[in-house]
Amino acid sequence: SKYGKVIVALITDKEIKKFKGYQPEMSYSQRKEVVQSICYVNKVVPSKFILTDKFLNRYKIDFLVHGDDNINRVDKKRLLIFRRTKNISSYLLRKRVIKYLS
Repeated sequence: SKYGKVIVALITDKEIKKFKGYQPEMSYSQRKEVVQSICYVNKVVPSKFILTDKFLNRYKIDFLVHGDDNINRVDKKRLLIFRRTKNISSYLLRKRVIKYLS
């Protein structure tokens, strides 16, 4: 990567349930396996829903890359923000799957 090694902070199942109110369709270990299969990913670490500078420091992460809906409590100097892709979200994907299976 242009910015160095890629470390993915993968939200745990417990945190997803706590903040989004549902159990993820894929378990943490299944999601971790998928993310680890991406050639650019060097490491996957479990995370809470909201990240802090303390978390970034613990894993020696220089920058947090996130969509423009970022709510993490990280110093703005450490953020690389990208616009979200329109009409793409886990909510919409789940909705389409449910419609398909109905």
